Amino acid sequence: MESQAEARKRDLFRNDPNLQRLLKRSLGLGYARWEPDLAGFGAWVGDAVDSAASYTDRQAPPYLETYDAQGRIANRIHRNPTWAATSREAYERGVIGLNYTSDPAPFEVTFAMGYLLSQADVSLHCPVTMTGAVAYVLDRHGPPAIKARYRGELTRMDGAALTGGTWATELHGGSDIGGTTTTARSEGDHWRLNGLKWFVSNADGGLSLATARPEGAPTGTKGLGLYLVPIALEDGTLNPMRFRRLKDKLGTKGLPTAEVDLTETWALEVAPPPEGFALMMAALEFSRIHNAMASIGLQRRAFVEAYHYASERKAFGDVILHYPMVQDELLAILVTLEAGAALAFEAAHGFDIADRAHSGDADEARVWLRLATALAKYMTGEDSIRACSRAIEIIGGNGYTYDHVTPRLLRDAQVMTVWEGPANIQALEILRLVAGRHGGDKIFAARIEAMLTAASSTLGWFVTTLRSELKDWQAALALIRADPAEARRHARRLMALMADILAASLLLVEAEEGLKQGDHRKQRIARLFIEARFQPPARRGILPQQDWVYREFEALATCQPVAKAGLPI
Repeated sequence: MESQAEARKRDLFRNDPNLQRLLKRSLGLGYARWEPDLAGFGAWVGDAVDSAASYTDRQAPPYLETYDAQGRIANRIHRNPTWAATSREAYERGVIGLNYTSDPAPFEVTFAMGYLLSQADVSLHCPVTMTGAVAYVLDRHGPPAIKARYRGELTRMDGAALTGGTWATELHGGSDIGGTTTTARSEGDHWRLNGLKWFVSNADGGLSLATARPEGAPTGTKGLGLYLVPIALEDGTLNPMRFRRLKDKLGTKGLPTAEVDLTETWALEVAPPPEGFALMMAALEFSRIHNAMASIGLQRRAFVEAYHYASERKAFGDVILHYPMVQDELLAILVTLEAGAALAFEAAHGFDIADRAHSGDADEARVWLRLATALAKYMTGEDSIRACSRAIEIIGGNGYTYDHVTPRLLRDAQVMTVWEGPANIQALEILRLVAGRHGGDKIFAARIEAMLTAASSTLGWFVTTLRSELKDWQAALALIRADPAEARRHARRLMALMADILAASLLLVEAEEGLKQGDHRKQRIARLFIEARFQPPARRGILPQQDWVYREFEALATCQPVAKAGLPI
């Protein structure tokens, strides 16, 4: 790795061998086609976006102009020109549009761009997330006339793209969408929406999807339609709505999040009840994959910042990177980062498979996508907070100041557990899939078993450990199925166990590929992850054989091959 000073303008793609290996494995021959786009994007993010993000966060956050100088209602959100220019360039570089060209990129490519983008600015990544979700819903599910008129406005790459939003949260809460109170009234070829959307990020982006209940529709999710709301009407006038105020948030200060009064707001129907709720959930599922990408992006940036600082900071006669306790903390960030990356990219790859699946395979592909997405969203969000906190501790008091990016990383990381459904909501999704009619339990067990069966004898200890954990999960699931009260009590614990099993199994797949090339590094990462989550060593790891960690620290930390076996079992 380069020095900390050199890292200030870093190529986030070229300096991330783990990302490259993940994409090479999943994209296959397509990797060469999309590598230049990813490399250019990573270099731009590490320089221009990183600089703009710091300026926006500390000196020029967005603000709401309620009235103009003459006392008239202005209802405008202002963003500084640097942020606006950076935002435009993200879309010019294809963060959405690459998926909709004549030679479209797999969605995994643009999900990976989200991972790179979040390392510099989660506040910019969030609008990208929602724009991608709106474009996808319109392209795959929108009425032909609406798709023809509006999808291109979100996917164009000429610097004039509109950006999107997903408006579901209301005053009573974000997860209980079935309680939506916003109403929709038919008016010829369009609709009028009335209600309050309580937590609207990127409120003035251009095109948003909103849930609303048509007059006379039933209560609950079955009565919800989905509507496309443009910020401006065809004649250029603003669509009637009012930004009540911008939220004063803990983090993502560069992203304006508003309370929006919809007042006879003009809209087009994308889907009537009961399909409206299902399509909004499709948008949120898309966003949850990006949420996982943002979480591992934050972990990656936290690791890089802490590693570079530790490599230059001298204390007690040596650089602190050489001290075992510092190495332990850095490895704790790195191991959960690589486990989370395996999970997040499994969800991203699964999205492309489900999107292309034909009717015979579509059901299983969809269930697996939902499982992987919920597990990835949960685990990576939890770990991002720990990683950013650890980075501050490694850097020390300096890391607590805005001379470093780490305070912003920690503030932004906290939202990862909240956006697009907190952990309890993901746990309910998992429960529906594995304990209900979807057959997710059989799909999960079969996929894990396939990964373990493919492992060589060299990984025997790992396989034995994970098979035992899989049996424990099946016993836990039986308990939950037998008693609804147990399900309500243990759903989150069940989800955590599944996330760890899947992440560890995916690391074994990567380890097997490494062993075929004579590289034992990922085997080491898998060992550390399994010990941390399933089998912590005796005496809290105070054992002589753990010296292998410190002997191989540099190779582990810098993603270099590890040639020797020598791993204690």
